[in-house]
Amino acid sequence: MAATAPARPDGPLTHRQILTILVGLMMGMFLAALDQTIVATAIRTIADDLKGLDQQAWATTAYLITSTIVTPLYGKLSDIYGRKKFFSTAITIFILGSILCTFATSMLQLAFFRAFQGLGAGGLFSLALAIIGDIVPPRERAKYQGYFLAVFGTSSVLGPVVGGFLAGQSSILGITGWRWVFLVNVPIGIAALVVVSRTLHLRHTRLDHRIDWWGAATLTIGLVPLLLVAEQGQDWGWASGRAFLCYAIGAVGVIAFLLVERAMKEEALLPLTLFQERTVAVASGASVLIGMAMFGGLACLPLYLQIVKGSSPTKAGLLLLPLTLGIMGGSIISGQIISRTGRYRVFPIIGSALLALSLFVFHYVHADTPLWQTMIVMVFFGLGLGFNFQPLTLAVQNAVSPRLIGVATSSATFTRQIGGTLGTAIFLSILFSTVPNKITSAMQRVAPTKDFQAALHDPANAAFAKSFAASQSGGPGAAGSSGGVLKDSSFLNHLDPRLAKPFLQGFSDSMDLVFIVGAGVMVVGFLVMLLLPHVELRGGSAYSERGAADRADAEAATAATVTPAH
Repeated sequence: MAATAPARPDGPLTHRQILTILVGLMMGMFLAALDQTIVATAIRTIADDLKGLDQQAWATTAYLITSTIVTPLYGKLSDIYGRKKFFSTAITIFILGSILCTFATSMLQLAFFRAFQGLGAGGLFSLALAIIGDIVPPRERAKYQGYFLAVFGTSSVLGPVVGGFLAGQSSILGITGWRWVFLVNVPIGIAALVVVSRTLHLRHTRLDHRIDWWGAATLTIGLVPLLLVAEQGQDWGWASGRAFLCYAIGAVGVIAFLLVERAMKEEALLPLTLFQERTVAVASGASVLIGMAMFGGLACLPLYLQIVKGSSPTKAGLLLLPLTLGIMGGSIISGQIISRTGRYRVFPIIGSALLALSLFVFHYVHADTPLWQTMIVMVFFGLGLGFNFQPLTLAVQNAVSPRLIGVATSSATFTRQIGGTLGTAIFLSILFSTVPNKITSAMQRVAPTKDFQAALHDPANAAFAKSFAASQSGGPGAAGSSGGVLKDSSFLNHLDPRLAKPFLQGFSDSMDLVFIVGAGVMVVGFLVMLLLPHVELRGGSAYSERGAADRADAEAATAATVTPAH
């Protein structure tokens, strides 16, 4: 049964109507985008303060796990009940999660609160993209992408500055500086709620469907143990009893999820029939690999700039601007050419090649590499991401019927987040599990040198010399040890550069390993992307096509009721 509001637009939307709706969407996306850049800039300061730098991945992956799991739920529920109420719900949950994060007293507690925050974040990007997929024809989307690029560009500039400033303050109004990293979301979120309630008015036809709660439950059972072992595998041992238990539970969960989805058919959280469409199947597989490379790289680059290069949180964030410019440039170039030619296939292929090449070059970035060289690689890494973001989402939305825009968009976001969650867990696990040995090896090379020994006997470095002697005699938690630096790396900021050298080389060598693994992942992603077919882009919007279908159904139903029986 349809329930529509007479004041809501019917048929194709005008440019002005689309811009009015975009205001609300941009506010919601700005909330999530700003949070990501602020937290990425401040996470090292937060982890050092909570004495858990090596547990940083928990705060990141917990957020990604929950946002990943609820992404398809938001897509399905909004297809059934309408976008607005779930977009508003996502913003509200995100605000509450931000408030909770300010009360964290340990990295594990912060991870729990970030997980709650992720329940809201899962709907912010996917629903905004789904609404754009609803109201704007595929070939015209480039006209409006500039507004979204403005959101990402603004958040990319403001995030590092705001995050660095807040993280650098000992306290503001009696509250520790870094806790404002999360509190700043509250006024922005409230403003977004007000704007969305006043601007997002779309006609929606209610469809009575079942909700695939069992699918969500089995997906959780399948994902969480596998992500847990990806995070802890290096410590537990990949063949340990705990690891095998996680493998077994995860496998059972994944198999149960597939069986549930097959039984639910069109009502499934992720309808398996979607993946029978070659475009969706290829784009989804490639998105997993791109997500791994993207989030793995984005997790390591700020750490490289802050720990190895000694940049402040603010400066490190600003040094990532070439990456942002690359993403924006790639999105603009691909969007404009696609809108004129209707051809999108070439961009994900070139983008995947650029990502693989950039990660491979990052492998050669060391502690003494000039920053300008690293920033050039960032530009190409960003271009690779920009060439993939919009074209892949566009390809998936264009390949399905207008009624499935929500679930299709959420499936595209879902697969990228699955990859991102796995990438963050695995790559940070590789990083922090190999750092101690890399630092030890670097220490063995550097410690006998004249410079290091001179610095060690300098009275100004007496405190470190004592700590270093303790670590050499078996004190793993000392600041001068490879184990101590994983809990709190802040002492490196004030350490004599001659003494800090082996620590910085150790971190850099571990990051080189992460980047070469990421490059290998993206080579596979490039090969998968070659299978992407080209499908002609639709000229009309899903919103108007769905409206026409609804009117045709209504007219058919009316005709059936008034036709006299013979």
